[in-house]
Amino acid sequence: MRLDGKGLPVVAVSTLTAAGLSGPGLARRVLEDGIPSPRELAAPAPSRPEDIRQRKLMSRAAWFSALVMRGALAEARWDEGRDEIGAFFGVGASGAEMDEVARLVAASMVEGQFSLARCGREGLDACNPLFAFQIMNNFTLCHGAILEGLAGPNAAFFSRGAGTLTALEEACAAITSGACERALVGGADTALHPVTMAELEREGFLRQGLMPAEGAAALAITSEAEAPLGYVEAVRFFPVDRPRGALVPRTGVLRDAAVPAALDALEDQPCDVVVLAPWGAPAREALVDLPEMLEAELSVDASLSLGESLAATPALAWVLALDLLVHLDKHRALVLSAGPDGDLGAVVLTKGGA
Repeated sequence: MRLDGKGLPVVAVSTLTAAGLSGPGLARRVLEDGIPSPRELAAPAPSRPEDIRQRKLMSRAAWFSALVMRGALAEARWDEGRDEIGAFFGVGASGAEMDEVARLVAASMVEGQFSLARCGREGLDACNPLFAFQIMNNFTLCHGAILEGLAGPNAAFFSRGAGTLTALEEACAAITSGACERALVGGADTALHPVTMAELEREGFLRQGLMPAEGAAALAITSEAEAPLGYVEAVRFFPVDRPRGALVPRTGVLRDAAVPAALDALEDQPCDVVVLAPWGAPAREALVDLPEMLEAELSVDASLSLGESLAATPALAWVLALDLLVHLDKHRALVLSAGPDGDLGAVVLTKGGA
């Protein structure tokens, strides 16, 4: 998707990383202060009565999402008309409490094998009924929207990278079509949940340098604004061919796809900043030469600082790019993400007047 004119204004951002919960300023922390190594986040505890009640129903990622939604809304000062604000997020796996998962699995076994039929008959009955709100991954979006009263167009996209690009594309489409005038878009996820970690190990990602992390980011996008932080100029998704049965493409194939993807997204116009978000060593190797080829003044590898938080990674990279444009007074940035799903996402951002 290429947006007309300057693009859509981004008026506020909010991030949750190992450095804590904050609005603008991620670029300074990455470039100057440094970010603590990826680890389990010490997310703020719920304080409002409604938060305390609902937090019992939420996965970690859902609480992360609610926190950055609240932060972006506060920074944007969107206190009125929240029932018309859209919400579009990339979300990960369910991240449910492991004791509940263990009970469900134990009650669903037949002769040493997991049985879906028995899971439906007996496995779910072995769990707390409220467990359902943790295992439905769309509730990573829903809980925050409920707490903040967002009732505009919305969608949650399962993401190992590319799904979060789809969330941004859908948010932009909702605004340009007139379905809503304002929207929150981003991602929230944890790669540290035992089930997700087992998946990453089983598929070989950890052995290939993926650095699992937790995180969340939200951007507040609107149809019109004076002196925004920046603009979303283009959002492009590029499927990449991969060998039959392989989860991710070969490094050479990914490299060959990255160059035309970058040029297509930029429409042969220059960019000052390139932010890369590769999942690990093979993806990093495929993208590492791209900034020099594009003659960018600055390149930053977001994954080296922030780790790989799966559905949250592209959104964190977008915020980092916007911050770099403001912090360094640059004009145009390309964010190229290559998530564990193997496909490429390219987002072009320009500096606003803030």
